[in-house]
Amino acid sequence: MAGTNSSEIRVAGVGRLYVAPSGTKVPTTFSTDTTTDWASWKNLGFTTGDGVTFSKKDKLEPIDVWQAVSPVHFVYSDRDLTLKFSLLQFNEDTLPFFMGGGTVGALDATGSPGVYTYDVAERPFADVRALGLEFTDVRASDGSTVTYRFGIPRGQVTASDDIKLARKAASQLGITFTAMSAADGSALASFVMKDSAYAAS
Repeated sequence: MAGTNSSEIRVAGVGRLYVAPSGTKVPTTFSTDTTTDWASWKNLGFTTGDGVTFSKKDKLEPIDVWQAVSPVHFVYSDRDLTLKFSLLQFNEDTLPFFMGGGTVGALDATGSPGVYTYDVAERPFADVRALGLEFTDVRASDGSTVTYRFGIPRGQVTASDDIKLARKAASQLGITFTAMSAADGSALASFVMKDSAYAAS
């Protein structure tokens, strides 16, 4: 709806991040149990209170001509779509995701129960995944809950922040996840909203 409307202001009050095999689509079913909707995804757990930073940057190349001092046309040369966040939990899903793939293994067979290992590869490999995000908000007008989902069906971690190990702060796995194009030309990412603000007026 055009014009001022406080019920269309969104605050990402509570959110979650999920990861799944490449090509997994963001769920479009909204049941009373979120875990059921995201059953085929891995919940990445707690993140810092900063939440997620969503960034979309398009690069345009100007076409200049002799007859004008301003560009007469622009050509899109690049689109960079990223999500940046910091995970707070260390486990068999988050550590390999941060480090760029691989698996955590148990050493039980060697007589060391409760001991696990993760090997960092000698060189980086492509670790393509699907990333999903969900957040809920309460509408200011009537107190009803709205839910937003955002999914990147194909992408990978393109930057990892330093891990600080300190006595007075929780260690964080800071990640930048970048969307990648699919060979079939499908969407780079998708929003799915349970929000009446988008109903045709």
